[in-house]
Amino acid sequence: MKLLVRNLARETTEQDIRKLFSNYGKVELCTLVLDQDTGLSKGFGFVIMPDEAEAISALNALNLSQVAKNAIRVKVAQD
Repeated sequence: MKLLVRNLARETTEQDIRKLFSNYGKVELCTLVLDQDTGLSKGFGFVIMPDEAEAISALNALNLSQVAKNAIRVKVAQD
């Protein structure tokens, strides 16, 4: 299942997000969307978790949770 993670602090790294979601199950892929000009995070990214139950558990637990002083938003990504 592919999840969209929004409202990330600019300092948050892919490793931070992978570690956070790994608490709920296997993370197949984690990517932050970066600004092409600056190379800095645009404040959102995607996490792919192969087990749907684990992904839903992560979504429910992490949506609106505080990460680096930001309340992140997690939802199922639209294809």
